[in-house]
Amino acid sequence: MADENRKIAFICSKGDLDMAYPALIMSWAALGNGIDVTIFFTFWGLDLVNKKRVDKLELAPVANTSFKLSMMGLPTGNLGIPNVMGALPGMTAFASWFMKKKMDELEVPPVREYIEMLHDAGAHLYGCKMTVDMFDMKEEDFLDELDGIVTAGDFMDMTEGAQIIFI
Repeated sequence: MADENRKIAFICSKGDLDMAYPALIMSWAALGNGIDVTIFFTFWGLDLVNKKRVDKLELAPVANTSFKLSMMGLPTGNLGIPNVMGALPGMTAFASWFMKKKMDELEVPPVREYIEMLHDAGAHLYGCKMTVDMFDMKEEDFLDELDGIVTAGDFMDMTEGAQIIFI
């Protein structure tokens, strides 16, 4: 049984499809273990809660040194081909489609649904005020599940004593 005082906070700074899931999956697991969860979306991480972007997240294979075409069942041999292939037109769309397909096969919810589930289960979700201001965004640009727009200092105060993970 989890200690009632356990807290974890995630800082999501990237808006890529492959960078969205680590915080969402770990947050869901933490909530299931009775751990208080707070997620702070900053810079491109705000795409995860932006109404216009959340359903259009992509996985860009170019310059992603961990991306292997062999993960998609394509032969690559021992060459550094994935980065070369990643630059080809259509590879981002293909990689994004493939990852979404694999996640769907595993019954992993899409990002928007994950955000809804986390909010409904009691996770606290906040956007970064400085980033919102810098990118000329408004509160209405974000999903209703976002609890608010706060400063980095506010986030630190809210998560005092929490384990903080930066993604």
